[in-house]
Amino acid sequence: MPSPDLNLINNAKLNGLSQPVQVIAVTGGKGGVGKTSVSVNLAAALAASGKRVVLLDGDLGLANADVFLGLSPRYTLAHVISGERTLDEILVTAPQGFLVVPAASGAAELVNMGAAEHLGLVQAFSTLAARVDVMIVDTAAGIAHSVLQFSQACQHVVVVICDEPASLTDAYALVKVLSRNHGVNRFRVLANQMRVPGAGTELFQRFERVTARFLDVVLEFAGEIPEDEYLRRSVREQRPVYEAYPSSPAARAFKKLAQRADTWPVPAGPRGNIEFFVERLVRRTAPRLETVT
Repeated sequence: MPSPDLNLINNAKLNGLSQPVQVIAVTGGKGGVGKTSVSVNLAAALAASGKRVVLLDGDLGLANADVFLGLSPRYTLAHVISGERTLDEILVTAPQGFLVVPAASGAAELVNMGAAEHLGLVQAFSTLAARVDVMIVDTAAGIAHSVLQFSQACQHVVVVICDEPASLTDAYALVKVLSRNHGVNRFRVLANQMRVPGAGTELFQRFERVTARFLDVVLEFAGEIPEDEYLRRSVREQRPVYEAYPSSPAARAFKKLAQRADTWPVPAGPRGNIEFFVERLVRRTAPRLETVT
């Protein structure tokens, strides 16, 4: 099993630990829309551009990010929740150079976590020693408490949709709950598994028309990922398509997505919610004290 990058962890304080972290939730209303594939390939593309990336497997009950990457982690978030290990001790380095926080599959203690435990987990990332530029949170499907808590704690929420009625209906339900009950009113929508180039724009517009009628939210088009046989092949090979087949249509689309994500603004300060790495935003925006004479 690959081990965490110890130099990255040990030198964190020397390299500006207080810098703000770009935190992106990749979510969607239903399973099967490709959230994990998007998360893994976005992490690989950002890491290839020189970003220090952490991928958090936020599907606490049915974790599979490690499977996508061919990893066999010894420790998972279950060991963090139980107090046996710290977050830094469970980090695994993917072959593509980014760090992975693995969850567990079939761990009842993670599935049944309460609100206070989810809050504690979000806050625990403030103690992470490894320097991070971007963290990607691959959430579970649906509107379970973990999905809502993680999405609310991120600066950007990317909703993955595909051209299926159930995908659009469930994505709408997720946006509705997050906006009305959790104060999230801005979303970036990614059209996945598009069979025809440019069809993602039309799909986004259909979704936007529905949300505009009933919800007070802002949607931004994050782009589209094409249906690609090379992507399916890379999943079987347990490698990101961005690395395995860099010239494929899907890999090129993920490169564009990473370039776009790199331009998304980091908030000027805390938004009042429980957020990942919120103390780094506080430090960034703290007023300078001057002596008045």
